[in-house]
Amino acid sequence: MDIMTDHENPAVTGEDNALPTRSGFVALIGPTNAGKSTLVNRLVGAKVSIVSHKVQTTRAVMRGIAIHKNAQIVFMDTPGIFKPRRRLDRAMVTSAWGGAKDADLILLLIDSERGLKGDAEAILEGLKDVPQKKILCLNKIDQVKREDLLKLAAAANETVAFDRTFMISATNGSGCEDLMDYLVEALPEGPWYYPEDQISDLPMRQLAAEITREKLFLRLHQELPYASHVETEKWEERKDGSVRIEQVIYVERDSQKKIALGKNGDAIKAISTASRKELSEILEQPVHLFLFVKVRENWGDDPERFREMGLEFPRG
Repeated sequence: MDIMTDHENPAVTGEDNALPTRSGFVALIGPTNAGKSTLVNRLVGAKVSIVSHKVQTTRAVMRGIAIHKNAQIVFMDTPGIFKPRRRLDRAMVTSAWGGAKDADLILLLIDSERGLKGDAEAILEGLKDVPQKKILCLNKIDQVKREDLLKLAAAANETVAFDRTFMISATNGSGCEDLMDYLVEALPEGPWYYPEDQISDLPMRQLAAEITREKLFLRLHQELPYASHVETEKWEERKDGSVRIEQVIYVERDSQKKIALGKNGDAIKAISTASRKELSEILEQPVHLFLFVKVRENWGDDPERFREMGLEFPRG
C-alpha cells in the first residue's frame, strides 16, 4: 500500500509548457456527504458544485475543470452513493456509477470520521470489478488520529487494490497539492478537452439553478429540499449590462410551498438575496433575480424533470 501525505511526491520537473499536454476525466465517488463537492471546488479553485451539510445535494454528474502544470483534469462530481428508496434516489445512484465507468481514473473519497461503515463498505465491494485505475482519498484527516487513519487505509486496501492512497482535508487543502501532482502523472498524454479558462461544463442557466438550490438547502432544514427542484426559465441580458433571471422552485404540495415562501415571504427573500449575491460575483455583472414557487405534484415521477437535472429516468 502506497500512502502519500504532504511533501512526499516530487513535482514535475522542467518547464510546464515544454512538457506534452495531458488530459483526462477523474470521477469522484463516495458515500453521501463525504465532501466530494467541497473537494471538487478546492481542486478547481472555484465554486462549480453546490455544498451543503445535508446529504444527497449533488443529483447529477457535475464536471469541474482544473489546470495543473501541463494537465487539464476534468473532475466528475457524482451524487453520493447510498441505498436508494425513491425513483430519484435510484437515478442518482445510477448516475454516480455511470460517471465512474466513463472516467479515466476513479477517486474514492471516504470521510475518515465515519470510516468504512454502511454505504462506504458497499461501495468498496462495487469497486472490486471496476477496471479503471483507482485511488483512495481519506478526507477530514485533521479530525482523526494518524494511527486510526493508517488502519482505515489498510482496511480499505484489503478490499480494493488502490493504486495510491492520499490523506487530505478538502476544507483546508492539506494533501491536495500532492494529489494534483499525482493526477498529472496518472492521466494520459493528449490535447485538452476544454478552453483554458473554462471551469465547468454546466450551462450557466443550470449553474444558476444549482446555486439557488444550494441556498434553498442552507436556508430550510425541513424535508422540503428533497422534494424541491429549481429551474431557470428566463435569462435576459439587458442593455445596461445587467441580467434578469427568472427561476421556479417546484415543490410537490401546498404545505411545502408555504415553507419555501416563509412567514411574510421571509424565506424566499433570503434565498433570493443570497443567490443573487453569488450569481453577481460569478457573472461579474448586476443580477436581477426573480424566484417563483409552484406546486407540481409528484414531480419526482416526471421524466421531464429528470432530464432537466441531467438524470436518466428509471423505469419501474
